[in-house]
Amino acid sequence: MGAFRKVLLLRRVVVNLDDGSSIEGVLYRDPGNLLVLKNAIYHEPGAEPAPLDGDTVIDRARVLFVQAP
Repeated sequence: MGAFRKVLLLRRVVVNLDDGSSIEGVLYRDPGNLLVLKNAIYHEPGAEPAPLDGDTVIDRARVLFVQAP
């Protein structure tokens, strides 16, 4: 795992997706082509934020960029 990826582990991040939505949560794991977030909230333009139950697994192919506020 690259050093920049290790810096983001266990931090709150915003994962911006290719469909214009984003998911905010704590980056818990980063195994290869997946991101695993805990305590995630789904943000979609024009809609109220929606909390997500359990772990949220995101395919890295859908990720445009990751923000670490």
